[in-house]
Amino acid sequence: MRSVLLIEDDFFDTMTAQKAFERFSVPHKLYTAFNGIEALDLLLGRNNVEPIRPLPEVILLDLNMPKMNGHEFLAELRTMPEFSDIPVFITTTSGMDVDRLNAKNLGVSGYIMKPLDFETSTDMVDSMNLLETLLK
Repeated sequence: MRSVLLIEDDFFDTMTAQKAFERFSVPHKLYTAFNGIEALDLLLGRNNVEPIRPLPEVILLDLNMPKMNGHEFLAELRTMPEFSDIPVFITTTSGMDVDRLNAKNLGVSGYIMKPLDFETSTDMVDSMNLLETLLK
């Protein structure tokens, strides 16, 4: 089954994404990690974690997380040739130009500002349409 990896430390944001995948019938399994270390465990199959196979088609990455933040994860990910083609979309509350520049320099595919109001705005529909296009 095709998959998406969500790396997000906020429980509410994780639950919202899971509900959105169900609500919009996204035909992909959603894997979640709460920081960059857990995400690398999922990708590499280390620390007794079953690796995601096939590899996720898209990674949705929060920047501000404990243990290993999004920039650190992305820098590590980009050193591994086997993961270099996976599109990464940043999801964050940070509007700082330095965060955008750092993410751009690490080859992100997009930058999505949070919070998204998935119930009352078109942000979720737009984001899901973008995700659906990428996953085809």
